[in-house]
Amino acid sequence: MAAGETQLYAKVSNKLKVRGPSLLLEPLLGMGFPVHTALKALAATGRKTAEEASDWLRCHRNDPSLDDPIPQEYALFLCPTGSLLEQLQEFWRESKRQCTKNRAHEIFPHITLCDFFTCEDHKVECLYEALKRAGDRIRGSFPLVVPLALHSSISYLGFFVNDSPADVIREFATTFAMEVAVLADCTVKPCAKQLHLTLAHKFYPHHQRTLEQLARAIHPGHSCQWTAVLYSRDMRFVHYQTLRALFQYKPQNEDELTLSPGDYIFVDPTQQEETSEGWVIGTSQRTGCRGFLPENYTEQANESDTWVKHRTYTFSLAMDLASRKDGEASSRRNGEPHPPQTPRDVSSIQALQATIARKSVLVVRHGERVDQIFGKSWLQQCSTPDGKYYRPDLNFPCSLPRRSSGIKDFENDPPLSSCGIFQSRMAGEALLDSGIRITSVFTSPALRCVQTAKHILEELKLEKTIKIRVEPGIFEWTKWESGKTTPTLMTLDELQEAGFNVSMDYRFLLWVCASAKKIKRKENGSW
Repeated sequence: MAAGETQLYAKVSNKLKVRGPSLLLEPLLGMGFPVHTALKALAATGRKTAEEASDWLRCHRNDPSLDDPIPQEYALFLCPTGSLLEQLQEFWRESKRQCTKNRAHEIFPHITLCDFFTCEDHKVECLYEALKRAGDRIRGSFPLVVPLALHSSISYLGFFVNDSPADVIREFATTFAMEVAVLADCTVKPCAKQLHLTLAHKFYPHHQRTLEQLARAIHPGHSCQWTAVLYSRDMRFVHYQTLRALFQYKPQNEDELTLSPGDYIFVDPTQQEETSEGWVIGTSQRTGCRGFLPENYTEQANESDTWVKHRTYTFSLAMDLASRKDGEASSRRNGEPHPPQTPRDVSSIQALQATIARKSVLVVRHGERVDQIFGKSWLQQCSTPDGKYYRPDLNFPCSLPRRSSGIKDFENDPPLSSCGIFQSRMAGEALLDSGIRITSVFTSPALRCVQTAKHILEELKLEKTIKIRVEPGIFEWTKWESGKTTPTLMTLDELQEAGFNVSMDYRFLLWVCASAKKIKRKENGSW
């Protein structure tokens, strides 16, 4: 056995002590999987569902390390959301484009709260309880705004967290470490250094000024819900390179690895001497199998791409829930009627938090339009001399709706391509899978936008119950249009005749604005 593997086994010498099958474990045991492999699968998939764990076990049926008692490594991060996260992601993209990749691009924007630590597979749920306890203990003192000060040096650029907010966050990390020690018998080292959110690290010195200019465009005071997130990773591949498969590859020899697009491959740079030029030897994260693979079938991936998200704790949402419970308690003291309360476990609270977080406005861009693919002369390619439509390519739509002015009006109001229709349906399917509840739909009067809304609603099974409200106020600025004239758009009657479930009663915002001006003039004594 190699020295590195001996050290790994030394860390996990304790035997498994399962207190009793959990709700996730019972289905796996019923399928005939051994306890230790079922627990390993649950830990490797974030203990989300038994289905994901069983899929993981089926993929790893030929994994030579399936029975090895090597646990996952875990770490706790404080992650931004909302506007701040969007700004940071934009900085990630621009800094990578203008200054090439640096070490910060390997991981998502975060503040490290503790170093990675190991936890036995059957104690992972104790980590979730420790996270909840630590969060509940300091949620009342967690800062509404975390002040971030920009710091720059020749090899580092990032935000520092100072003053009392930093002390509160350190207290949270310390509390989590203590709770984990009690509940899971794990040693956790909370971050004792300067709390920081890294923007760039180990970059070329001549890129410092450019990176600083990009960083100054970030406004850290913008709205942000800070979320504590528990991640895990496979401790065996910490110092390996991570590749992502771009194409499918079917092995030609027994010692080669099967690849599917999106697979992650762990590659040890020190073990490549035995490979031929253009080939590498690696281990598949999806199957656990090891073998040779063509390097040009892959691309470099980020270190954190293979990490597994386990649980989150959002402080502002927790405070909202706490204040709500305080209000209910006050109502009971005052003798006001109240609905019966049911006990909530950790998962139900997290589900409620997720539901609250999803109450928002979703902005969706239309799918691929025909003129983007076939150019400005697309209409000439699909028109007969007598002005009728035919389909010259499979990416053209099957048909076009009837317009009173004929087919020529489609030139400045193009429809979706076949791929655009597929994209719209995929967006609707993703919304359906996410469990998001749609209550209203507003769309630009452009045909491509109305089509996108229609296909999304069809995938959500809401095309008959929710009417599409056509809002001219969100049509793009007409000076962006390539033509010299304003596009002629389909009327509500034409859209309805074409099968679009549009609202005929909706009065768009421009009418509301005009009415508001009329009311204002009346208040001033004149119309």
